[in-house]
Order: sequence, then C-alpha cells, then structure tokens
Amino acid sequence: MDPDEEEPPMTSSDRPDSTEDRTPAEGNAPTGGIAPTGGIAPTERPTPPAPPMTETQRIEPMHSQPPAPAPYRDPFAPPSAQHRPVAQPAPASAHGATGTKQRLWLPVVGAATAAALVASFATVGLTRGFDDDPGSTSSTSLAQVGRSGTDVAPVSGSTADDPDWERVASAVQASVVAIQVVTANGGGEGSGVLLDDAGNVLTNNHVVAGAQNDTVQVTLSDGRLLDATIVGADPTTDLAVVKLVEAPGDLRPASLGESDAVVVGAPVMAVGNPLGLANTVTTGIVSAVDRPVSAGGGGQGSDVVVTNAIQIDAAINPGNSGGPLFDAEGRVIGITSSIATISGRGGQAGSIGLGFAIPIDLARNIATQLIESGTAEHAFLGVSMTDGDATADGVTRRGAVVQQVTDGSPAAAADVRAGDVVVAIDGDPVAGSESLTAYVRERAAGDEAKLTVVRDGKTLDVTVTLATRAETAAPQDQPGRQNQPGQQDQPGQQDQPGQMPGQQGQLPENPFGWYFGG
Repeated sequence: MDPDEEEPPMTSSDRPDSTEDRTPAEGNAPTGGIAPTGGIAPTERPTPPAPPMTETQRIEPMHSQPPAPAPYRDPFAPPSAQHRPVAQPAPASAHGATGTKQRLWLPVVGAATAAALVASFATVGLTRGFDDDPGSTSSTSLAQVGRSGTDVAPVSGSTADDPDWERVASAVQASVVAIQVVTANGGGEGSGVLLDDAGNVLTNNHVVAGAQNDTVQVTLSDGRLLDATIVGADPTTDLAVVKLVEAPGDLRPASLGESDAVVVGAPVMAVGNPLGLANTVTTGIVSAVDRPVSAGGGGQGSDVVVTNAIQIDAAINPGNSGGPLFDAEGRVIGITSSIATISGRGGQAGSIGLGFAIPIDLARNIATQLIESGTAEHAFLGVSMTDGDATADGVTRRGAVVQQVTDGSPAAAADVRAGDVVVAIDGDPVAGSESLTAYVRERAAGDEAKLTVVRDGKTLDVTVTLATRAETAAPQDQPGRQNQPGQQDQPGQQDQPGQMPGQQGQLPENPFGWYFGG
C-alpha cells in the first residue's frame, strides 16, 4: 500500500473485539452505564475513548432499575445507614479503535475488570469475617425479636432548641411498657415506665385500680409479655407501682429528669399505648406549668386527685395514662394522666390538645415510698378552703380562702386563721383552693413552707411546718366541692377505647370534663 494512501476504515468483522451485535449488557459496557446514542459514520475516523473518569466526575445513570419496596421498619428503630452507590467504571464505547487506540482500550478494560475482581474478593472476605460458618443455618433468639435502638437517654445532640425526636424515640422505646388489666367489670389498658432493673414500673392508680388478684400483664416494647403484681397504689396522687414477677436481665430503665426545670414552650414527647396502639409517639410543647387539675380518684370513696400538672398540647388519648412524658433529651419529666374533654358534645373522649401530666418530682417521691413500703404519706396543712380573692397594697389577687382550721394541725400551729386568703406559697402564686392543695401535696412531711396571706387588707408571711396526714382522720386540705367537675371514672372503666367521660355532676358553667383518659 502506498504510504500516502489513506488506510480504509476497519469494519466490524475486522475488529478483534467487535461489539456490533451485542447489547450493552453483553458487551464491555458495564450494566447501568450510559448507552451510546448512535454509531460513527464509516468515513469518519473513530473518536478515541475518553480517559477513565475520576470519582468526582462519574455520573450516575439517569434510569436504573427501581429499588425493591423497603421493608416495614419500627418507628422507634434508628435510621438505617445510607449507603453510597458503588462507583462504576467508565462505560465502554460501542465501537472499537484501530492501531494504538485499540491497544489503549484493552488496558482500561483490564483495569476495570481487575478492580471488580478485587472488590468481589474483598466482599467475600468481609462476609466470611462476619460469618464464621457460612454454610450453617443461623437461629434467632426469641428474646431478641423486635428489639432495636442503640441510643441511651439522655440523648446527646438533641436539645430544646433542636430536638432530634427520631433519636430520642429510639433511645427511650425500651423503657415504655403497655399494661393490660382485667377487673370484675371488664378490663382496660394503660401505659407505664420502667424505673429500675428490678422491674418496678410506674403508672397511674386509675389504670390498675380493681385488678383481679392485684395482678396485671405488662407488654415490653419488643412484644414480650410478662406478669406483674401491684406493689402499691396511691389514690391521692393517682400513682401506682407494679413489679414484674420475673424481670428479664436486659431491662432498660428510663432516665428521670426534673420537673422544676420545665418551662412553658419547651418541646415534649409523649409515648404510650393509646387505644391499645403500643409504642405510639406524639410530640408537642409545654402549654403551661402548675396547672391545677382535679379529677375523681380511681375507686369509690377515694380522695379527689388534685395536681399542679404540666399542661401539654401533644396528643394523648385513652390508654396513654401512666405513660412517660419526655423532654428533648429523653428524660422523663412527667407521667401523663388526664385530658380535658368538651362536655355535652356527644363525641368520644379524645385529645383536643389539652393534656396533663403529673410532674416527675412528685411522681418520684411517691414511687420511692410505694416501692419501700407499699404506701405513701402526704403532707397536709389542716384547713378547708374555697376559691376567692383578696385586695392589699392596691392589688387584687385570686387565692384560697380559709374556711376552717383543724385543731392541732400545722396551720393552727402557725396561727393561720379562718378568713385568711392564701395568695402564694414559697413565692408561687396560688390561684385557688385546688392550687394550694396541689402545692401542699407536692411537699413532704416536715418541710417548711412560707404562706403569703391577706388578712384584714394587709399582707402577711406565715411560716408553717407541714405534717403527715393521719389516714384515719377526715380528709383535710380538700378544695370546696362546689367547684369540682364531675367525678367520672369508676373501677374497671379505666381507659377503655371509645369510653365517654361521665356527665353526671358536671357543673353547667364548666365546659370541660376532667377525664382520666390520658
């Protein structure tokens, strides 16, 4: 051939590695690569292949096989690791090259093939490292089924300014339980929170009141069913402790916070068993603190439950009772216990954004006593009260009007008199008789408290030393009955799905029924 004569183009049959009749999957191009959009005219010199792309230059295929549907994942489970797609080698051209160009292509293909082989052997080695006996059939312990979550409370990195609820939920899930109760009148469900490794569970008294043989069934977050017995109950504060009969060794008790540090507007998360839907998580904020709430006790003849509660807008419903209220770091700051429902509307009792939790400082004190002795003692002042107001120093304030002082009581010893209006205790405003009752019940016998009272138009500070109320004595420090909402909730009626709050005894001017439905 004349040296000046142009070499004719090579046909596909002349090429040693022709890909003319192959699909991209059958040729050198890796699966998922960018397929060529057309061939090269025979009269044109083939364009040399581009050098292999670097990691930052690779382009993921625009069209890939749709991923398989994601399996169901427990909402408590931590987020699954996101894997970066393995970078593919640069796609091969559908047309070969002559002379030096073809020899350049072969090393590129060889390098890609070698890299793929190395990756395959590495994968095999990694798999064998995790499975010493790949040929055997593995078995899963029933105790491990349903368990997930690696974080522990308090959760670092989750703050009130930027709560990470997914991590908090994962961290606290194992400390929340569902409680099933069978009574002479039927049964009900509620929630609880694990206090310690011994299997003590804190819940509401109205959840377990009337349980047959003082026995309930507890369901852990992973689905394990365990029997528990009632250690002690306190109708005055609507708190109770049950203990697992055979506590597993892998319990995850909750981390308890301090309710005194709770502020309005702080983010909160409620976890419980509303309407039998275990492991339900709802979030919201603290709407108010020291909100006086009164409701009927969990039994005939029991005290009216009066609590300066944490008010929240997180949804809680029948079955949430006894469950924990968490702060943004996963610490328990309250025990959800009741909700307010609109009376006379004919609808089901459910969340309207007005839920209430017993502060954990009070709950911790009562739970400690119940675990130690099965009973709880309460401080008392020794007065009967009603709502009212008083004017002094040019200011009118609401307060608790003392109607009667019991002889020999702490109030009598401090010279509290009938007609005094208590407007504050230790600097905290007293909005009425229920408010003062709740403040006193938060304290322990032997505590000193400073009462700010208005007497004859003048403001006085009176220091009183609280004492233990004798259980055989007539109930003291009870707010005036004329201001009480209806006393619904009888034993065996706790937290049943669709239960209506009772309407009997409801005052016409009171638009809410305080309902043990939280």
